[in-house]
Amino acid sequence: MKYERDPVRIRKVLGEKVQFIQGDMAVAYGGLLSGVSFFGGYPITPASEVAEGMARLLPRVGGCFIQMEDEIASIAAVIGAAWGGAKAMTATSGPGFSLMMENYGYAIMTETPCVIANVQRTGPSTGQPTLGAQGDMMQVRWGTHGDMEAIAYAPSTVQECLDMTIDSFNLSEKYRHPVCLMTDGEVGHLREKVVIPEEEEMPLIERVEATTDKETFLPFAESPTTGSKVPDFPTFGSGYRTYVTGLTHNDKGFPKTDKQPDHERLVMRIITKITDDREEMTDVEEIELEDAEVAFVTYGASARPAESAVAMARAKGIKAGMLRMKLCWPFPRHIVNKVSKQVDKIIVPEMNLGQMYHPIVEYSDPGCEIVLAPKIGGEMHLPQELLEMLEVS
Repeated sequence: MKYERDPVRIRKVLGEKVQFIQGDMAVAYGGLLSGVSFFGGYPITPASEVAEGMARLLPRVGGCFIQMEDEIASIAAVIGAAWGGAKAMTATSGPGFSLMMENYGYAIMTETPCVIANVQRTGPSTGQPTLGAQGDMMQVRWGTHGDMEAIAYAPSTVQECLDMTIDSFNLSEKYRHPVCLMTDGEVGHLREKVVIPEEEEMPLIERVEATTDKETFLPFAESPTTGSKVPDFPTFGSGYRTYVTGLTHNDKGFPKTDKQPDHERLVMRIITKITDDREEMTDVEEIELEDAEVAFVTYGASARPAESAVAMARAKGIKAGMLRMKLCWPFPRHIVNKVSKQVDKIIVPEMNLGQMYHPIVEYSDPGCEIVLAPKIGGEMHLPQELLEMLEVS
């Protein structure tokens, strides 16, 4: 039976409009509000509370929760559910995300809409399971083999965990592409006030179902309905003959692996359906940049102490500002380049040894000094530490 999103039922299950909850639970709330009907996952610190929230809430709105035997099976189940017509998601952290990489690439190649919430922790390997980090920001872009483009959000607040989960589903459905919510152990376990948006405040993008003739329909070609590079979706069971493979395939979905032009045409469409809309998709926050001479460029949990450091610097007469990347991939290179031409120095606070630092350097003006402010070991930067970097600028 097809899942029907029931806004009244969902809001009754979620409870009060204003709540004080964890970031992980806010991700679960965002999934329910988006119309998720399937969650497949495996518990892993610090993401387990997403699964726990879904296990408790999703069946109450008519959806299905399943705990799989591992993260490989989890993402495989999510992909299968998506092809069955569901809005589907999973949640994981570092080692689990690594295990998902092959099927993450499969979801990209088969143009499968789904959402992966990655509550990042320290590594390599098992690392510090209970502590936060931002160690997977390059993995989400380059972790799967071959040529591809990533779509990845990085929330800085608990409210954004909810809001950006909805945004993730909207982009996933719009582009027929897996979207990653790159939160972290700090924001995931943080408790803050959350306001559940009203129905009219959160427009949802639904996938474009195939409606054309079943004999002539091409499930991996530009949409005859919209004219975009994103194909209409032939849900299993709807009567369309659909072959879904990770091999290089033609417009019908059948393997066609031995001709270079066929592979280039397919992969370039999968990439450019996203990159063509880079500027439209860009989502950043600019703080005190109008007259800034030095700026932080950051994202996620690291943006919190950076914003405090900007306020402290301004109180001392230092012309500091901040660019916060909400959507980290596709990379907002045009905005970073603009900021780099305005300021003398960019400081990049990250809870790693430098990941988003590299594309920031790549797309910044050569005349702007780019300085990495790394911190690892499961601790966030202190505002005072970042202020000291501004004071020596």
